[in-house]
Amino acid sequence: MMNMLGIFLAFLRLGLTSFGGPIAHLGYFRAEFVNRRKWLTNEAYADIVALSQFVPGPASSQTGFALGVLRGGPAGGIAAWAGFTLPSALLMLLAAYGLHYAGSAMAQGVIHGLKLLAVAVVAQAVWSMGRTLCPDRQRAGFAFAVAAVLIAVPGGLLQLAAIILGAMLGYFLLRGAGQPPTAPLGTKTGHKAALAAIFGFFLLLACLPIAAAISGNGTVELAQAFYRAGALVFGGGHVVLPLLQEAVVQPGWVPAGDFLAGYGAAQALPGPLFTFAAFLGAKASVGPGGPIGALVAVIAIFLPGLLLVYGALPFWDRLRAKSRARGALDGVNAAVAGILGAALYQPVWTSSVLGPVDAALALLGFAALAVAKLPVLLVVAFAAAAGAAGTFL
Repeated sequence: MMNMLGIFLAFLRLGLTSFGGPIAHLGYFRAEFVNRRKWLTNEAYADIVALSQFVPGPASSQTGFALGVLRGGPAGGIAAWAGFTLPSALLMLLAAYGLHYAGSAMAQGVIHGLKLLAVAVVAQAVWSMGRTLCPDRQRAGFAFAVAAVLIAVPGGLLQLAAIILGAMLGYFLLRGAGQPPTAPLGTKTGHKAALAAIFGFFLLLACLPIAAAISGNGTVELAQAFYRAGALVFGGGHVVLPLLQEAVVQPGWVPAGDFLAGYGAAQALPGPLFTFAAFLGAKASVGPGGPIGALVAVIAIFLPGLLLVYGALPFWDRLRAKSRARGALDGVNAAVAGILGAALYQPVWTSSVLGPVDAALALLGFAALAVAKLPVLLVVAFAAAAGAAGTFL
């Protein structure tokens, strides 16, 4: 029990202080658990990060969960995930309640400023991920093609098709660079437990939509929508944006303005961006709403990625040593860059930029984040102040 409490408190501290997004979170984890606490070696940590990048879900949360599993088994994984997730999930729940009282002109201006911040944040993600994930003409060309098709014909099924096509092209045409890794993971997860987790992932993915359709229960419907979004995300927090938009905005569960305002507010918080689900679950017109809706949405969106990581841990060493498997990952990453590029246009740009002044403010926000590399909290304050000031002009 004390070991579980120690794991929870270690990750709770990081959940309260880890600003800067998933790449920064991975740096915090390495400093804390490799350098300071010496829970594992650099090589083993690199193995876990590679696994988290390979399967769908939020990479930083999956890495933290895997560290907890290595330290304390399944209970340790849950303790690590809960500690890292709880602070930002509670803050997003409070933000959902605060939005109910945002009826004044100034409050609406602040919300609009946060929506413009979302434009800058996604643009920065497209810029940085594009440079990292598409270093050659093959992958860059594929990413641009994916973005063009999804802008012309948006839809979740086409996004999934792009990811599958990227994996196939990468498998046959690309080869992972570098030498195969040799550091063992050191996991004690048994093969039967791992296969049960993978089976559970696919069982829930297939059965939750059927259960929602048969029962007509709003809570089940909410759970299946967020589970599907979490199960289809490659590339981390920002890529979930178009999937969540399709899940909650298109059917009218959450207004588009509230959706983007909540996403903008999420940029100012520490911890995983997937806790944006708490905001959406609390505000959704389907399901219980409030704290229970937030809890259902958060568990549902994180669960698929955690199941896959737990299931893949015993098999990862053997698989990732194969060059074709690394090539498939390269192809998936190129598709992810294209999906994110399409999301920058719809829904982010089209729902937020209403004129030349908005475009200028979004450009300034992008420059502040990507060029000046200012702290995100400072940029959030600038966006909120600019939006509020716009109400007086």
